[in-house]
Amino acid sequence: MDRSRIDRHVRPLLGRRTVWSLAPEDIEKMQLDIAAGKTARKRNGRGGVTAGGKGVAARTDGMLGTILELARRRRLISVNPARGVDKLPEGKQRRFLSLEEIGQLSAAMRDAEKEGIENRIGLAALLTGLRRMEALALPWGWVDSRSRCIRFEDTKSGAQLRPIGSAAISLLDALPRSAGQRFVFPAGRGEGHFIGLPRVLARACRRASLSAVTVHVLRHSFAATAAEMGFSELTIAGLLGHSVPGATARYAHVPDRALLAAADQVAGRIAAALDCEAVAEVIELRNSRR
Repeated sequence: MDRSRIDRHVRPLLGRRTVWSLAPEDIEKMQLDIAAGKTARKRNGRGGVTAGGKGVAARTDGMLGTILELARRRRLISVNPARGVDKLPEGKQRRFLSLEEIGQLSAAMRDAEKEGIENRIGLAALLTGLRRMEALALPWGWVDSRSRCIRFEDTKSGAQLRPIGSAAISLLDALPRSAGQRFVFPAGRGEGHFIGLPRVLARACRRASLSAVTVHVLRHSFAATAAEMGFSELTIAGLLGHSVPGATARYAHVPDRALLAAADQVAGRIAAALDCEAVAEVIELRNSRR
C-alpha cells in the first residue's frame, strides 16, 4: 500500500523535487491535490481506478511524514517538512446496513447465483467485519475452523488472532477448494486472489436498490450490529481487530472466550438477516404495583 501511494501520488506530485528543498506548504499542497483527485487515474491491468479523496490524502501525508522523519534521524535533512502539517479530516463512516437492508442485499445476491463464489466474499465480510484486503487476500493457512478464528500473520494492527462466529466458519468451510489453492477467494485466472469485490458489491446493490454501500460499509454494518446488541466498545474493537492499548489478546494462542461468544452472537444475528428471518428482540417488562 505504501509503495502504491508513492507511485500513484507522491512521485507524480513531488517527484521532481529534492528532499531537502521540501517545505510544509509543499506537503499541504500535495494533500489538497490528492484530495481533489489530480492523481486519480486508471491502473494498468487488474485493480480498477486509483482514486483520490481526503482519506487517501491523509494516509499519504502520514506515510510521507514517516519517511521524512527517518531521513531526519539519519541526518539527510535537518527538519521534517511534514511535521506540524494538519492532515485533512477523513470523516467518520456513518453509513451502515440495517438488518432489513442486509436481507435485501442477500436476496439480490441469491438472484445473481451466476456470479457464484464472488457473492460469498461480501457475505464473509459482513459476517466477520473483516477489512477488504483481509477478506480478499485471506489464505487458507490462517483459517482455524476448530478454534473459530483467523490467525493473521499480518494486519493493519500487526499479527493477531481474530475470533469469528460459527456462521462465518460454516460459510468458509462450505467454499469449494481445489488442491494447492492458497487463497480462500482465488482469482478467476492466475494464482492470485480475487480483487473484484467492489464491482460485485455495486451490481448486487443496484439489484437491491441500495445506495452508498461500499466494502467498508459492510465492516461498519458488523460493528453497528454489535453495538445495537449492547456489546461494549472494547469488545467491538476486539472483534474488528483494532489495536487496543494495554490489550494482550492478540499475542495469545487461544481465542478469548468472551470474544468468541460475542462473534457467534453478532454473526448469528447477521446470518438470520441474510436468510431473511425475522429477528425478534425480547423486552423484559417490569411488574408494576398500583
